[in-house]
Order: sequence, then C-alpha cells, then structure tokens
Amino acid sequence: MHTSKSSLAALTLGAIGVVYGDIGTSVLYAVKEVFGSGHVPFTHANVYGVLSVLFWTLTVIVSLKYVVLVLRADNHGEGGLIAMLALASQAVKDRPRLRGWLLGLGIFGTSLFYGDGVITPAISVLSAIEGLEVVSPHFGKAVIPLTLVVLFGLFAVQKRGTAGVGRYFGPVTLVWFFTIAALGVPHIVGHPEILGALSPHHALGFILGNPGISFIILGAVVLCVTGAEALYADLGHFGKRPIRLAWFSVAMPALTINYFGQGALLLAEPSAVKNPFYMMAPDWALVPLVVLATMATVIASQALITGAFSVTKQVIQLGYLPRLNIQHTSVRETGQIYLPFVNWSLFVAIVLAVVMFRNSSNLAAAYGIAVTLDMLITTVLTFFVIRYGWGYPLALCVATTGFFFVVDLAFFSSNLLKLLQGGWFPLMIGGLVFTLMMTWKRGRELLNDKLREDSIGLQDFLASVQANPPMRVDGTAVFLSAEAGVVPNALLHNLKHNKVLHRQNLFVTVRYHETPWIGLDQRLQVAPLGGDCWQVTVNYGFKNELDLPSALRLMHGRGCELETMSTSYFLSRDVVVPTIGSGMAPWREKLFAQMHHNASGVAAFLHLPSNAVVELGSKVEI
Repeated sequence: MHTSKSSLAALTLGAIGVVYGDIGTSVLYAVKEVFGSGHVPFTHANVYGVLSVLFWTLTVIVSLKYVVLVLRADNHGEGGLIAMLALASQAVKDRPRLRGWLLGLGIFGTSLFYGDGVITPAISVLSAIEGLEVVSPHFGKAVIPLTLVVLFGLFAVQKRGTAGVGRYFGPVTLVWFFTIAALGVPHIVGHPEILGALSPHHALGFILGNPGISFIILGAVVLCVTGAEALYADLGHFGKRPIRLAWFSVAMPALTINYFGQGALLLAEPSAVKNPFYMMAPDWALVPLVVLATMATVIASQALITGAFSVTKQVIQLGYLPRLNIQHTSVRETGQIYLPFVNWSLFVAIVLAVVMFRNSSNLAAAYGIAVTLDMLITTVLTFFVIRYGWGYPLALCVATTGFFFVVDLAFFSSNLLKLLQGGWFPLMIGGLVFTLMMTWKRGRELLNDKLREDSIGLQDFLASVQANPPMRVDGTAVFLSAEAGVVPNALLHNLKHNKVLHRQNLFVTVRYHETPWIGLDQRLQVAPLGGDCWQVTVNYGFKNELDLPSALRLMHGRGCELETMSTSYFLSRDVVVPTIGSGMAPWREKLFAQMHHNASGVAAFLHLPSNAVVELGSKVEI
C-alpha cells in the first residue's frame, strides 16, 4: 500500500511538471491580453465578469471536457489525438466513407499541433523574459535577444535527452504553482469581495450585457487554456488518476488564486494592466520571479517539444510521413527519442515567430486558431468514439459533445477575427504539414499499386526456382517487401547478379496498425512456403518500438532458427520517377519523389545491423 501511495505521489508530481507546465504559465499573459486589448471598458463589473469568464472557461474546457470526459477515451492506456483518431476510425470501420473522412480530419488536427507547437514556446518564453521590462525599461532591447538565446539553448540540448533534467520538471513546476498562488493571496486578502466572481452569474451577466465585446475577447480568454490538449496526450505516461489529482489539487487552485489576485490588483491599481502578473510581486522579488518564470516556460516548452517527437514517430508508423532519423537518448526509457529534423525545423519556425511578432501581445494574436480548431476536432472524434465505440444512446452523445462543440465553436469563431493579425501563421504551418502528410500517404498508395501491377506471385516464382534450383549457400536471407505474397525486387536482383539462394529465406512484410500497442504474442504471423522459405508478417502498433531482428528471434521453435552472424537483410531502394498524367498533380508527384529520396534508410528505422544489410536499387514510375 505504501508503494502504491509513493508511486501515485511520484506520478502526480511528474504530471504537474509535464502536463501542466504549459497551462501553468498562461497566467503570464492571459489577463494582460484580455484587458490590454482595449475592448473591455475598465469597470468594477467588467473585472468581475472577465474573472468569472476565465474561471468558468477553465472549469468547462479543462475540468469537464478533458479531465472528466476525454480522459476516459483511452486507447489501451494511451491518449492524444492519434490515439483518439485510432479509436474513432476503428469504431466506424464498417462505414468506409465516414472512416476516410474521420482519418482526414484527425490527420489535419495532428498537423495543427505543429502550428501550436511553434506559437506556444515562443509566447511562453517571450512573456517570461518581458518581466525584465517591469524591472527596468532599459532592459526592453534585451528581451528578444535573450529569448532567442534561451530558445537556442533549449533546442541545442535536445540531442542529449531529458532523462537527467527531467526529474527536476515536477519540483520546479510545483514551486512555480506555489509561487503564483502566493502572489495572488495578499491581493485577494486585501479585496476578498473579488471571490464573488466565482459565481457564474457574473460571467453570464457580462456575456449577455456585452455580447459583441464578449465574442471578441474570447480570442484572448482562450489563452488561459493553453496546453489543455497535453492532458490527454500525456495519458499514457502518467495515467488518469495522477493527471486528475494534479489538476484538482494543485494546478487549478493555483491558477484560480493567481487570476483572482490579478483581478484584485486591477481593481486597486488599473494602471497595472500593462503587466498585471509581474506587478503583483514586490520589487525585490521581480528578478527571481523572472528567472523562475523563464524556467517554468522552458519546462512547458520542453514538454511540447517531446510531444512533437512522439507524435511525429506515431505519424511515421501510421504511414503519413516518410521515415526520419530517430535517435534514442536513453538506454532505459524507450520513449526518450530525438528527431534532429523535427527539432531544428521547430526551432527555425519559432525564431521566425519571435522575430516577426516581436512581443507576447502580437503572438497572442497569432495564438488560438490552431488550438481551438484542434479542440473542435477532438470533440467531433469524441462523439464517434462514445456513440459507435462505446454504444451510448444518441441523445446522450449529442447532448454531451454538442455542448462542448458549441463552446469550442464560439472560441474558434472568435479567434477567426485574429486571422489577419497573425492567426494565419500557425494555420500556414499546419496546412504545410497536412499537405506533406497527405502527399506522402497518397504517393505511397500509388507506389504500392505500381509495384503490385509489376509484381510476380511469390508462390509460383518459388515453385519455378525449385524446379531449376540455383546454388544454395549457408545462412539466412531476410527479404523485406511492402506487400506480402509478391516477389521482392531485392530477390530478383540477388538471383540475377549473384545467382545464389540462401539455405533459409524469410519474406518479411512489416505492418503498422491503428492501435498503440501490439503484444509479442501477436507480433509474428508465419506461413511456410516450402523449401526452407517462410512468409512472415511483423505487426507493430503506432507506439511500439521497432526492432526487426528482435521480432524475428520469435521464429525460434517454428522450424527456422536465425543466427545473428549468418543472417543477411536484403532491401530494395526504390527511386521514384514522377510521370505526367498519373494519380497526383505534377507538383505533388515531384514533392513525393523528393520526400521518398530524402527518407532515412529502412535499415536504421528497423534497427537492422549495419554490417548485415545489402541494399539493391530499382526505378519505379508513378
């Protein structure tokens, strides 16, 4: 029992650092942007109304939607948009058109994640360092250079992994939550009547009394739920109970106290609206607070970067992106990975965002469209999961998800007003990633169709080979093929040039499934072909660690014994040649050919031993 409590405490502390780091730093800019927009007349009633709107936004979107409802939709213990997409697509697998539509919607939502992944670190780190301007206006010119230095340091250390520093994420973020609560308490004590804003009638009164203004400021109010998607995305790392416990016991109380403290400050000193968070603090605490805020925002950004690595790996295994160089940064933690291309692409985009927008207020204008659209997509997918996956009554499903859909739609519609002010930037990034994903998926389909057209049946080919057998040499040959039951090009080239066949031959097809995990008991499907030849299908979920030699060792006891030193892996490296008038627009075919050319090798992706790989090339026209 003691161990269980200890484990729960450790997981809860970890969840505070990783899951709530992003939403925890929203206090730096949310209130400032709502009141600093100039749309809200500075009155006693409006302060109450806005605070009430902020509190009930946290309650409805985070507490009710994500913590209570969406966390229930675990896919074999895993969460995130990819896991939700897999659940929804499986729930409607008997409806192919609907399934195709949902897959497209889910992949678009995943693409938007990268747009959010650019804006969030930029606005978080920049808003933290802007606290120096409160210390002294002379620091104003140093804000952007310091922000870029901090961000460069953050991305530069990614290749070393976060296993060492990761243990400090929880404690540092816990200190942050205690600090922001401590900042709010004195101001609430000075104006205890501000707690009356907890009542929803203040929010309703503000919305009904100022419908136009309310609609406009929703684009700034949404800043208080930055990182809400991380709740669900990190489900597999921490589990439901620690995430829920961390939210209700630490994160939400601390955020509420700080927001209400900022509100009490604004009632007493309206001039503090230029930066209410930092102006809550006494002068002696400003510099330490800037340092702590920077540490908190770096941790929040780190969680998002790690999430980008994880999502990219999942998308690759689902077949929507080409293979990328994936480096493991920990020998003990399989999830500790580093993708150089993703890392530096994110960094370049974030630097571009900081230089273009120059301050957190301008970045706030860019924030919101991508994340609210993601929230909408999550709500839609949730409907199909609870209706067709769980079989709940239609009326209950419509009532539950319909309410959240209306709320999400209101926030999204408000953020559309910011489209020309900067909202186009994360949408452009998401659209670019979506184009790459769909082009790769369609290109792979066309390539496989072409290979299938030109293919030779494996059974018939082996029969003809056995009728006129070539020289057999000792050892095992593993031929990789995208399609089971057809002759791999690598085998044809080997027979043509080397005129030999190994003693044992495995024809291996790797299959990726819309489920996070596939156990070792379901890893292999083996069919003997005669003549010491076997057709092998290797099954992986989108979160499984790929290691083909380890998987093939499961052949032990099935009539085929693999010895590491005498096993060779034969791969076909296809060169794609775009042609006019085929399946895709010419520019997409050229894009696919370039992506195919730049994809990392199969050998590294499947953890094949480099000294046992033979790669043979061929040209394919699509």
